[in-house]
Amino acid sequence: MKKYHHVKNVRFENQYLLLKVDSREYQIDLRQHSKKLAAADQRTKANFELSPSGYGIHWPELDEDLSIDGMIKAGKVRKAG
Repeated sequence: MKKYHHVKNVRFENQYLLLKVDSREYQIDLRQHSKKLAAADQRTKANFELSPSGYGIHWPELDEDLSIDGMIKAGKVRKAG
């Protein structure tokens, strides 16, 4: 199976999803990508599944899927430190 991305870390800070992918960290504003995720509590946000290929993230409780490509194209690269 082709690996699209190497997702190293997924975490949440306020309305942002912080995603470490392919050695870069991106800040994704959930309000722009998913009203369901933006409104969800921390427990629900933390219950996600990464696709084995690194293509996307699925939140089963919300029945929500987001592609990694879509998020990193729209996200902001965070500087280290």
